[in-house]
Amino acid sequence: MTEATKTFLAIYLGSPAAMEAWRTKSEAERKELQAKGMVAWRAWADKHKDAIASGGAPLGKTKRVTASGVADVRNAMAAYTIVRADSHEAAATVFKDHPHFMMFPGEAIEVMECLSIPGM
Repeated sequence: MTEATKTFLAIYLGSPAAMEAWRTKSEAERKELQAKGMVAWRAWADKHKDAIASGGAPLGKTKRVTASGVADVRNAMAAYTIVRADSHEAAATVFKDHPHFMMFPGEAIEVMECLSIPGM
């Protein structure tokens, strides 16, 4: 990485349908997949440790705040990670073959650049 390294936010997504399919598995199946998935996730994190700025965390329930007030909502966001890379393409490549959509009920990972706030 260079001095021009940029910061990117990766959002792990999983649809309600994927979560429902996960819930239909037996508890034993879920535990086995979860254990294998966490081993794979740790291996992925170790492989990309130089790019990971924050390992992030799973995300809980969502509240939407608008001018009208606060409401409970549901979205597809499941977790996040922050990485540093020289380009958007390089940042996205970090997540290729990630355990999120190989072992867990995740369907995609969206990667976006964290831009500077103008004038700050």
